[in-house]
Amino acid sequence: MGGTAFKGDTQEVIDFYASQKKIKVPGVPDFDSRRVVDGQRKIEFLKPLPVSSEGHKFEIRQKVLGVYDKGRPGSVVDTQLELVDANTNEVYTRLFGSAFYVAQGNWGGPKGPATENFPPPKDKKPDWVLENQISREAAHLYRLNGDYNPLHATPEPGVKMGFPGAIMHGLYSWNSTAHAILKAVGGSDPANLKEYQARFASPVLPGDKLITQVWRTGEKKGEFEEIRFVVAVEGGKVCLSNGRALVKILGDIKGKL
Repeated sequence: MGGTAFKGDTQEVIDFYASQKKIKVPGVPDFDSRRVVDGQRKIEFLKPLPVSSEGHKFEIRQKVLGVYDKGRPGSVVDTQLELVDANTNEVYTRLFGSAFYVAQGNWGGPKGPATENFPPPKDKKPDWVLENQISREAAHLYRLNGDYNPLHATPEPGVKMGFPGAIMHGLYSWNSTAHAILKAVGGSDPANLKEYQARFASPVLPGDKLITQVWRTGEKKGEFEEIRFVVAVEGGKVCLSNGRALVKILGDIKGKL
């Protein structure tokens, strides 16, 4: 039986289409959500999640931080999402995102502030080099789990946006890199990752291999050390830039993994 035979028939899963509804912002045009890609994301882990949700009422609260007109290339919408226990108003996680609406600019809005950059240290070899081979079916796993964005399933939408065809979810590269870094230096313990962020620089295709270079900076915030990283497709372009994380590094890990 097809994987989408019961699409929309149950509330036991997230309603993908409802989740894609646009937030209305006064003075801002309605953007076409079929032509949007991730710009950059940052996540802050403020409080560990409980093992059980019993006694808690978790909800995600979203707000728009800014909408910026970048001219002919498109427009940027900056948002903040917080995972909150509604019973106590405690914030567990905070996520900042920038969505780039391709070729949807020139509407007379503000250009927006310059973004902060986190380049790797100059004249220093990376402390770790990590590899991640993406399977050709990886994008379809998202679809089986309720993400019906055609950009990641069929070639036509990608070609219209100037890509070679169907592309990987930007969040796949973002998430898998976080997983790889935490596994390599933090013992795969989520408590050892305090902050994580990166900018989406170029598309990744199913079947690509990602090469992540990681540098220690020596800068610390309590038990956590700042690292910088850059991710590139093997033999190709950088796909994640401006990479930065606060990690509790276990032991004196050296060499390349």
